[in-house]
Amino acid sequence: AFRRLFRFYRQRDASDLRGVVDFSVPGAQVFRSQLSVSSVSDQDAYRAGLQPVSQWKAYGLNGYPGFIFIPNPFLPGCQRHWVKQCLKLYPQKPNVCNLDLHMAPEKTIDLWGQSKEQLRRKGSSKGEPRSLLEKLRWVTLGYHYNWDTKKYSANHHTPFPSDLAFLSEQVAAACGFRGFQAQAGILNYYHFDSSLGIHVDESELDHSRPLLSFSFGQSSIFLLGGLKREEAPTAMFMHSGDIMVMSGFSRLLYHAVPRVLPNPEGTALPSCLDQALSSDLPVGSVIEHSSDEDWQVCAKYLQSSRINMTIRQVLAEGQKFPEESGTNGESQAPSEDSHRQENSRAKRHKPN
Repeated sequence: AFRRLFRFYRQRDASDLRGVVDFSVPGAQVFRSQLSVSSVSDQDAYRAGLQPVSQWKAYGLNGYPGFIFIPNPFLPGCQRHWVKQCLKLYPQKPNVCNLDLHMAPEKTIDLWGQSKEQLRRKGSSKGEPRSLLEKLRWVTLGYHYNWDTKKYSANHHTPFPSDLAFLSEQVAAACGFRGFQAQAGILNYYHFDSSLGIHVDESELDHSRPLLSFSFGQSSIFLLGGLKREEAPTAMFMHSGDIMVMSGFSRLLYHAVPRVLPNPEGTALPSCLDQALSSDLPVGSVIEHSSDEDWQVCAKYLQSSRINMTIRQVLAEGQKFPEESGTNGESQAPSEDSHRQENSRAKRHKPN
């Protein structure tokens, strides 16, 4: 049933998507979720680029305990910071990306520098060569996921970005998970012909902590299924700025992204990305102003792309990796040569 619906939405025309849950106009399946407003001060929310938690809307889905959907809680202009980080900063070494598998290390040191002029000049012709940034499919942060063994290990770890850790900690606390530690991140880079196959995120050693998902750019359809691969999923839209939290029962459910969709507003970019960042940032803000030049590159990239950040806590407090996990060596991701790499990568998530 899941595969059948995956193919259905993969092939469906964007104008014929009846039955997809839209949290901007919640229907019968949707109910309001309570947030822990007192767990995040307004000041800390501002520092993370978020509205005060008292102003967020949060929803649950009938039949999916522990699933929380938060439609865009970001302050005006703050999404731009995370887009720039995902394109300019986070792909830098020592972090790992899919291009490392195919290119010499010196060729992947500065993907942004090698791509920005080509992206800025890019037209609408499909025949134009793709820049390195457009060939980027995934980046791993913190504990680097080993795509072959489906494990994390103590000996393949680099410092987790402090700004992203702070954002994740505030969102987790608002959802009732105080003390969440952002230890691993997988950033996925989608284009209109990309998809993410059916899989479950179970490699983290501590499943009591939530999985956080942040989306920017073009929209997508997200399928949330059950504990078994065969169970029929529920389809929902994800738009720029939306946050999903999978916890409790929903932490180990099968899910997939069959389709990336053009911005439903009909413009090249969602209006929430047109908003400029306030010049008056709070003391200690992790948000940085983007130069007009940098944002022009990001905006051109997002006209046909979507970025998703998924943040995980791998280990419980005081927990260590089993002895054998430390002998896996450097992680290796699957070979990815085509636009459909997310789909082939996700198949590697499939349990034996």
